[in-house]
Amino acid sequence: MKVSAVILAAGQGTRMKSDLPKVLHPLAGRPLVTYAVETARALVDTEPVLVVGRGADAVQATVGARAIFVVQAEQRGTGHAVLQAREALQGQADLVLVTYADMPLLTVETLRRLVEQQQQNPGPLTILALVADDSRGFGRVMRGESGAVLKVVEEAVATPEQLAIREYNAGVYCFDAGWLWANVDRIPLSLPKREYYLTDMVEMAAAQGLRVEAVVTADADEMLGINTRIHLAEAASALRRRINERWMLAGVTIVDPATTYVEPDVTIGQDTTIWPNTHLRGHTTIGDRCHVGPNTIVVDCQIGHRCRVLASVLEGAVMEDGSDIGPFGHLRKGARLCEGAHMGNFGELKNATLGPGAKMGHVSYLGDTEVGPRANIGAGTITCNFDGTHKHKTVIEEGAFIGSDTMLVAPVRVGRGAKTGAGSVVTHDVPGGALVYGVPARVRGSAETEDQTDDQTKGGEH
Repeated sequence: MKVSAVILAAGQGTRMKSDLPKVLHPLAGRPLVTYAVETARALVDTEPVLVVGRGADAVQATVGARAIFVVQAEQRGTGHAVLQAREALQGQADLVLVTYADMPLLTVETLRRLVEQQQQNPGPLTILALVADDSRGFGRVMRGESGAVLKVVEEAVATPEQLAIREYNAGVYCFDAGWLWANVDRIPLSLPKREYYLTDMVEMAAAQGLRVEAVVTADADEMLGINTRIHLAEAASALRRRINERWMLAGVTIVDPATTYVEPDVTIGQDTTIWPNTHLRGHTTIGDRCHVGPNTIVVDCQIGHRCRVLASVLEGAVMEDGSDIGPFGHLRKGARLCEGAHMGNFGELKNATLGPGAKMGHVSYLGDTEVGPRANIGAGTITCNFDGTHKHKTVIEEGAFIGSDTMLVAPVRVGRGAKTGAGSVVTHDVPGGALVYGVPARVRGSAETEDQTDDQTKGGEH
């Protein structure tokens, strides 16, 4: 059987108290709506239909080609919202799955159970039900003697006996497509709001002598709908727990899951340890046997095997195998630590490469810079890469030794094996093997023969 999906995303979201449409509020780095779209896409045979209202253009720009969009110009209830999708989906599939854009924790597995139950159901409809102590405002599921669902009673109008029922309607459905499209415009008008509710289709089916089934779950987290920022925080906590548990079961040590934040698109290798207060965001990849954190933020980075990141911030950077950084280091966009490279405390790289085995111990800034293998960058080294209009490149070749407090005024090249004395201001290229110092720095002799005990020529620290 072919399956299609309708995702309802047209709600006003007034309780969020925000200019941003509710379904675009971020959860673990992604807009809410993207969770529902990706989950539906894993089950359906046609592009899901997203019913939008407020902020339709912004929602469409976010989702793009991953869904078909229809607009519910006037919000008149969930039944009316599904009706807007009839023209786009009628005749396209055998079953129609109906979900919500503000229920980001629904899993593919749960929705697959719902679809499979409807495939076996001779009747037109299967609902998703929750058994729990907290109703969260859901309607009560009323069953007949045979176990079939007869109707859903909304909490606001339920009798005390009905309120005692602990099986709730989650508002997620799988319909026989033919029956849905033939009956969705027959939903009775509900007063006083004058809206058309999808829940009434349960009683419509039962009144026609048709069987309504229910798939029951006890996972209340999955059923969490986002209506306020309190709900958003609850969902974030539940999603964080779900993601962290998945990685721990896959062989990652998370020292304190309560203070570890891992977004859905992050991947982590086996035997890696994540220390407390660490945030792994975006499309970040971490290899095996790494140590990351504590007090670390990593965004859109690729980290190899056996790396160490201690109390640092990494954004759009690459760390090759065996490299390390921190504490208090900052890798900005375009930064790369090559294999075995070391970057110590209070260092910063921007669009710069620290070559294999190179060392930059502390308190230095390299921007638009290429550092060769096994070069040493002394404390306080600064590349002056911006002239107020343009950025310029610095090249430090293999084995070069940059003394403490050296300023490299780009564009400039320091040749292979060359050295700069402490406090030098380098404004011209330095030949390979040469020693320069002073302001401005001048060639003083061969790096191999110069007396290194002269205080004025002492180099940088490791």
